Amino acid sequence: MYNQLGLSVYLSTFHRQKEMLERFGGSGYLVFASFHMQEEFNSMEDYCERAVKMCKWLKGRDFKIIGDVSSKTLEFFQYDSIVEFAKDMGIDILRLDYGFSQEEILEIAKEYPISFNPSTDDEIMAKKLLDTGTTVYGMHNFYPRPETGLDPEDFNMINGELKKLGIKTLAFIVGDEEKRGPIYEGLPSLEKHRNIPPYVAFLDLVVNYGVDGVFVGDVKISELQGKLITHYIEDKIVTIPVEFLPEYEYLYDQVFTIRADSPRMLMRLQESREYGTPGELKEPFNSIARKRGSITMDNIKYKRYSGEIQILRKDLPQDDRVNVIGKVQDDYLDIMECIKNRDKIRFKKL
Repeated sequence: MYNQLGLSVYLSTFHRQKEMLERFGGSGYLVFASFHMQEEFNSMEDYCERAVKMCKWLKGRDFKIIGDVSSKTLEFFQYDSIVEFAKDMGIDILRLDYGFSQEEILEIAKEYPISFNPSTDDEIMAKKLLDTGTTVYGMHNFYPRPETGLDPEDFNMINGELKKLGIKTLAFIVGDEEKRGPIYEGLPSLEKHRNIPPYVAFLDLVVNYGVDGVFVGDVKISELQGKLITHYIEDKIVTIPVEFLPEYEYLYDQVFTIRADSPRMLMRLQESREYGTPGELKEPFNSIARKRGSITMDNIKYKRYSGEIQILRKDLPQDDRVNVIGKVQDDYLDIMECIKNRDKIRFKKL
C-alpha cells in the first residue's frame, strides 16, 4: 500500500474537500473516487469536465486514485476501453462495479491493478485475478444506512482468507467533520464503527483486523482526527486522549510502554515509577472506585509499588492502596481494546 490512510472524494463536494486534501497532499495518499454517479449533476458535460479537473488536481498533489467504475463510466465519458479511460484520468487502481463480465474483468486485470468487494465476490474470482499477475486488493463496501454495516465476525473471517492469498484488504471508516448525504449517518464498513471517533475505528481496523488500508468514507475528517491517525502511522505510538487531575498533568505527552506481562483487566506502564519524582512516596489520595478507563497510581500503602501507573480495562473496586489520578476520555474508551502488551502509548490532552 502507498499509505495506511485513504480519503474519499466526491464531485459534488470536491470544492469543499480541497482544504482537507491539502493537508494530506504530497505523500502518495490514496483517494477513492466514483466515476459513474452522474445523477449528482444536471449536465453530463459538466460532470465529465469536473471529473477530469478533479483528477488533474489530485495527481498534481501526488494522490493515488482508486477509481470506482462501471459500464456507465464508458457511456458517460464516451470511451470504448476502461483501461484507456483509467490511463487518461490518471487512475492507479480500478474498482470494477457492475456491467463487466468475468472475462472482461480478467482481461482488464492483465493491464491494471484491480480491487474487488470481498463481501460479495467469491474467492474463486480472487484467485483468477491473482493468476493474471496483477496486484489485487479486497476493498470492502461502506454502508450509509444504519444497521446494515458488516458484522465483525464475518469481516474478520473474510480478511483472514484474503491474507492467505496474499491480497491486501481495504475498508472504510466515518468522517467526523462532514458526513455524506443523503442519510448523513456515516459511511463505515463495520456497523460498530458508525458512532465512534475515526481514530478509534482506524486503530481497530489496523490492530485487531489487520486491514492494510483504511479510507474515510465521508466528505471530511477533522484536522484533529487526521493528526491522531497520521501520528500513529508515523511512529506506531498509540495516543490516548485523557483527563488528568491538575497535579498529574506532567504525564501528558510522555511515552510509556505497556508491560509484556500485563493482565487482560489492566495495563501496567513499564516506565511509570521512573516518571515520578525520584524517591517520593505517593500518599493516599482520591482512592475511589476504579471504573473502566480509570488511570491509577499506587500509593505508599502498596510499599515498593508506590508510583506505578495503570490503565483499567474493566471496573475494579475501591482500594485504599490505589489513587485514581485521571481517566480516558469517554469517547475513546474503546481505544483500550486496540492496545497490546509491549505497545507504546502517549497520554494526550485534547
